[in-house]
Amino acid sequence: MSKLFSFSGTDDFCPGGSMYPNPKESSLFLSLGRHVDVYFPSRKRSRISAPFVFSGERFELKKPSIEVLPDECLFEIFRRLPCGQERSSCACVSKRWLTIVSNIRSDEISDNKTTQALDLNYESTDKKGGDVSEVEDEDVAGGYLSRSLEGKKATDVRLAAIAVGTAGRGGLGKLFIRGSNSSRGVTTVGLRAISRGCPSLRVLSLWNLATVRDDSLCEIAEGCHQLQKLDLCHCPAITNESLLALAKGCPDLADLTIEGCANIGNEGIQAIARCCPNLKSVSIKDCALLGDQGIASLLTSTSYSLSKLKLQALNITDVSLAVIGHYGKAVTDLSLTSLPNVTEKGFWVMGNGHGLQKLKSFTVKACCGVTDLGLEAIGKGCPNLKQFCLRKCAFLSDNGLVSFAKAAGSLESLELEECHWVTQFGFFGSLINCGAKFKSISLVNCLGIKDLNVGLPPLPPCESLRSLSIRNCRGFGDASLAALGKLCPQLQNVELSGLHGITDVGFFPLLESCEAGLVKVNLSGCPNLGNKVVCKMADLHGWTLEMLNLDGCKISDAGLVAIAENCQLLSDLDVSKCTITDSGIAALARSNLINLQILSVSGCNLVSDKSLPSLGKLGQTLLGLNLQQCKAISSGAVDLLVEQLWRCDILF
Repeated sequence: MSKLFSFSGTDDFCPGGSMYPNPKESSLFLSLGRHVDVYFPSRKRSRISAPFVFSGERFELKKPSIEVLPDECLFEIFRRLPCGQERSSCACVSKRWLTIVSNIRSDEISDNKTTQALDLNYESTDKKGGDVSEVEDEDVAGGYLSRSLEGKKATDVRLAAIAVGTAGRGGLGKLFIRGSNSSRGVTTVGLRAISRGCPSLRVLSLWNLATVRDDSLCEIAEGCHQLQKLDLCHCPAITNESLLALAKGCPDLADLTIEGCANIGNEGIQAIARCCPNLKSVSIKDCALLGDQGIASLLTSTSYSLSKLKLQALNITDVSLAVIGHYGKAVTDLSLTSLPNVTEKGFWVMGNGHGLQKLKSFTVKACCGVTDLGLEAIGKGCPNLKQFCLRKCAFLSDNGLVSFAKAAGSLESLELEECHWVTQFGFFGSLINCGAKFKSISLVNCLGIKDLNVGLPPLPPCESLRSLSIRNCRGFGDASLAALGKLCPQLQNVELSGLHGITDVGFFPLLESCEAGLVKVNLSGCPNLGNKVVCKMADLHGWTLEMLNLDGCKISDAGLVAIAENCQLLSDLDVSKCTITDSGIAALARSNLINLQILSVSGCNLVSDKSLPSLGKLGQTLLGLNLQQCKAISSGAVDLLVEQLWRCDILF
């Protein structure tokens, strides 16, 4: 006993050394105080071994950490948090916590009563008569938020963060993913987080995602039942299995776009058509496995709902066009592009199917099957057609164009591009035979349009035409322009660009015959038009002119003086690559009538720093100023303009 009471702590309690040769066995001591240790021999194996750190002669116990808990326990903790803001805060701790939180479904989140029942203070608070107010649920998703990820930013971690962060802030409504990180791209993990955390998702767009597979979209189908718009572009791993799952899980789908998905075929499209009664818009491009069977099922199942249909680069035949012509009863917008297996018979049958009664806009591009016979049938079979666009239709001639113009009585706009068999006879014939609603015509790069060597007989005027656009038609010259001036007296918008054959002489009849007054005029790329045209235009139409583009014309300061004195409504002026000088800019600045908002003097090498005061004065109304390739203007002058014209966007 004397040994026990005289123990000072420096000697060993047991003579001859430590009680345990192994220092780690000192864990069998229970510390009761500073110098009091009581030995409790272990009788059974400990269930939890607390971590120790050896430091010198003593052992220190680590502080307990929540990280030792398994994911299942953390999952149960996080789903019982009272609001989304607290779960978002937890998700910011680590990637592990973010992953766990993002995998909690909305229906797995415990309601407030359950959470409060688990609180130890809840029972005592209730016994004391205290009021327990229910916390307002912040996770009610309205689907108003929109998020976009592109390139390197498109990763699973960011998708998980979006799923957690938007849950308590109105809910995610739109998600756009363009490409993905090459090393850590978007996979099923990220889209699973979106599926579980964003049940309000309505719009999903996936572009250029090679790592997205069927199981990814199956997750979306399982959790995002409100999906209405789906865009799949160049996702090579997506197959029919994805569309089958989406058809079952997303019955409200109304807008579907599929492009460059080589493994999607008839079965997937059939499932969508069968299970999505609200389908209104479908666009399919470059899907080699899709054929007539899929298109036929699509049209027959959505005959009274599908209003927009776009088919491009598909292996379909005349059968599909026949089905469209018969079952497309609700179609208002139709686009057919690059369909090599469709012939003249397909367009003829489609026009005579009498099912496209509601069709208003029709675009045909690069389809060799478009001929005169098929075009006339379309004109007769689509009585409400208002906008018609033909591009790269090599076998369309003047006869077909005139027959179509006669048949399409409701036509308002006609656009022809690279239709080289169409000549002046077809062009003027369509103007003469069009209906009273015809307002706009456009010719782009039609090499068959050439000046006539013989004069046209007296023709009845086309009083309804308001807009004329002729671009890059090399043969179009003064004779055709003079005839147009007499034929179209009510023109307001004129675009004649890239036409080397027109001069001031040919343009004068058009200016003199326009009774309503020109509003928008684009003469860019017409190098043989000069100051005389500008002066005449400013004198006759200055009271209505609002936009004038003279890019590349032979315009000098005299033209700018005429504009400054007469064009009081002009707000947009482009004199790029013209021979104007500082004097012309000064004339614009001195005018009290003109109130320009957009001015472009790009490539005007004679405009120098001397125009700085004039540009500053014009800047009182300017919103955009283009000074690119003005070599005589220094960067210092531009810096001064930027400071002075703070509300104007300046390009230099």
